[in-house]
Amino acid sequence: MTVESTAARKTTRGGGKRTTAKKASPAKAKAAAAPAPAEAEQDQLVQLLTPEGKRVEHPEYAIDLSDEELRGLYRDMVLTRRFDAEATTLQRQGELGLWASLLGQEAAQIGSGRALRDDDYVFPTYREHGVAWCRGVDPTNLLGMFRGVNNGGWDPNSNNFHLYTIVIGSQTLHATGYAMGVQKDGADSAVIAYFGDGASSQGDVAESFTFSAVYNAPVVFFCQNNQWAISEPTEKQTRVPLYQRARGYGFPGVRVDGNDVLACLAVTRAALERARAGEGPTLVEAFTYRMGAHTTSDDPTRYRADEEREAWEAKDPILRLRTYLEAENIADQAFLDGIEAESEALGKRVRSAVRAMPDPELMAIFENIYADGHALVDEERAQFAAYQASFADAEEN
Repeated sequence: MTVESTAARKTTRGGGKRTTAKKASPAKAKAAAAPAPAEAEQDQLVQLLTPEGKRVEHPEYAIDLSDEELRGLYRDMVLTRRFDAEATTLQRQGELGLWASLLGQEAAQIGSGRALRDDDYVFPTYREHGVAWCRGVDPTNLLGMFRGVNNGGWDPNSNNFHLYTIVIGSQTLHATGYAMGVQKDGADSAVIAYFGDGASSQGDVAESFTFSAVYNAPVVFFCQNNQWAISEPTEKQTRVPLYQRARGYGFPGVRVDGNDVLACLAVTRAALERARAGEGPTLVEAFTYRMGAHTTSDDPTRYRADEEREAWEAKDPILRLRTYLEAENIADQAFLDGIEAESEALGKRVRSAVRAMPDPELMAIFENIYADGHALVDEERAQFAAYQASFADAEEN
């Protein structure tokens, strides 16, 4: 199945109103005839597990996992989805200010996350909840920022997992610089930067590609192409498949089925090994789909058709792995029931932890900005203190 073009969506949603046809100019006709990125070069998609749950082989990306490892991947995806669903519910109940759901992208995140070594370093955006799970970050720590009680609830160096980055695309530069440092230190580790298809249009990403290629930095750029940069489809970001952009910078790119956890694991592992071997960066485009809203402040029904989502639901990453596990007698009902019980327990723990989070001290926002203090911060602190005191004065009067 291919993602509908913008024109097709407008036709579907435009009702029965008739309009007078106009003759298109040659230039416009040529642009309209160009294939959408989602329709181009589908044969280049690396896939090891079909949407129907059938195991297939790929000549360049072989992978051999034990039954325990396969069950572990399934557990990771189920628990990550359960946590994500609980966070969305908490936001709807007013417990969180905002939430960016990963629904539908579990395979891309768990597959790539489990390809990492402990000494590798991760630079995420704000949606990498599955990667955080793989790095051992407590899910409740992800929610403090979205509740507004901290600026990120974990020490990045404890798990080699950087704080969530809200600014679009900037983390790719951070990752490139860190990778260049790793290279100069002579360390045997790699760096991975996560970003979306929309962020691929940012100048920071282009600069990251240039620097990493020129300096042969040990970094993997992992683009989760979920088809929509908020309300803009991928064809508004590029006229060629995203993975091909790497070619212009002088390093390889590969497109992987982002709903296939086995393929994401194999491709990311190969890219990381390439980086560690001193062969430079790789761009991985995980071709997936954002099943929910961009964030809880977004309404995807305003810009995409229901038929599109329904087609991608048939490619659900968890369902396809479960189908394979059951067909191969790798997972029985007792195992599946155990995972379901564990996921419910996780949801309850997350809910309780969020509601128990203490509010921070009002003046704490001015701490840990500059190591040695700053005159402007001191001035702002004094102004804010005076503003807060004005409420107490008003109550007394």
